[in-house]
Amino acid sequence: MINIETNYLGLKLKNPIIVSSSGLTDSVDKIGKLVNAGAGAVVLKSLFEEQINHEITNSIQSGEGFDYPEAVDYIKEYTKENNVNDYLNLIKGAKETYDIPVIASINCFSTGQWIEFAKKIEDAGADAIELNVYVLNTDKHSKPEEYERTYYNILTDIKKEVSIPVVMKLGLYFSNLVSVVDTLSSLGAAGVVLFNRFYEPDINIDKMQMSSAEVFSSSADLRRTLRWVAIISNKVHDIEVTASTGIHSGDDVIKVLLAGATTAQVCSAIYKGGAEVITSMLDKLTSWMGEKGFDTIDAFQGSMNYGKIENPALYERSQFMKYFSSLE
Repeated sequence: MINIETNYLGLKLKNPIIVSSSGLTDSVDKIGKLVNAGAGAVVLKSLFEEQINHEITNSIQSGEGFDYPEAVDYIKEYTKENNVNDYLNLIKGAKETYDIPVIASINCFSTGQWIEFAKKIEDAGADAIELNVYVLNTDKHSKPEEYERTYYNILTDIKKEVSIPVVMKLGLYFSNLVSVVDTLSSLGAAGVVLFNRFYEPDINIDKMQMSSAEVFSSSADLRRTLRWVAIISNKVHDIEVTASTGIHSGDDVIKVLLAGATTAQVCSAIYKGGAEVITSMLDKLTSWMGEKGFDTIDAFQGSMNYGKIENPALYERSQFMKYFSSLE
């Protein structure tokens, strides 16, 4: 009998498909649709540092009678607590209603108040915390290690306060991604998610205005994810790797598992095709395992990562010329 259960961060999942942090997971009712479709776990919509700070600023600017420092301090604390309490209630509601792991998400760019929030998130019953850190380094005088230190400091400070697993969701903007993940592992990160899909700008040439680029990913985005999942899963031990960005089909799920991912995070595909996309992915995974004679995920997971294939250079630059010369 085929068993698609897996373990992630010490948590038992019915299958390796996790719904990413997004508007898909911002309410108990929405999460129910994902659970019914077969999701193995969910990452709740992020608690954004910028959003809280923005609401605090708006409250102060639009309010009257805030001429005293005490009044300003009050509205800051009230706004912060209101946002956090809503988030804690979402965690509690999801945990009470459904029998799958619930992972909280913090989207931040600094240390400080997030340490306190992380402890409250743990107390509310979250099974793990995903730290979604995004710092775009535009200072030409800074060194890579200064940029990377932000990630290390946030992880270290939060690890001091919580006992549940902490995962780092990363972008591509590192000069040495393998080294960064290795350091995160040594600092206690239980896993990494590769990759975060950050906001990307575009330019409207008719209006000559800034606009947003395509929000959703496509299957074409999977190639970057595959490469680094395969490399990181082999090069860095004692840390779990989740594949994210570009996963739109059951085939894509199978590919990232073969490359070494423990789980696959899905988001854009669900926005485009509905929760039933999850069911379709699971059907494909199960049928493929049957065709190949695999009874469990462990039987093939990582079997095509950087260290397992005959020619690891296939994941590197050495195939660059061969690839493009074939197009001539």
